[in-house]
Amino acid sequence: MKNIGQMLKQAQQIQTRMAEVQEDLKNLEVTGQSAAGMCTITLNGKGDVKGIKIDKTLVDPSDVEVLEDLIVAAFNDAKGKVDAASKEKMAEVTGGLKLPPGLNLPF
Repeated sequence: MKNIGQMLKQAQQIQTRMAEVQEDLKNLEVTGQSAAGMCTITLNGKGDVKGIKIDKTLVDPSDVEVLEDLIVAAFNDAKGKVDAASKEKMAEVTGGLKLPPGLNLPF
């Protein structure tokens, strides 16, 4: 039964570390950009938008579609950075343990 006790202790440590990582991610801010930085979007580690900056030279009322595309591109850039940071932090917790497909942490 000694192994079960050790497993439970490890599980508790992982749970504690997961809570710390979730807090770290909540405080993380990542900025994505498009148009060479003329359009930027800042997200927190949970993927919530914290801010958007658009250079006024990009605003053309007759061509709104370009601005919309730039915003989407900046968001996708930021989201990719958030995902990468999240995976990196989760790898620290799991010790590089590969999780089965579809099993994502934090739950």
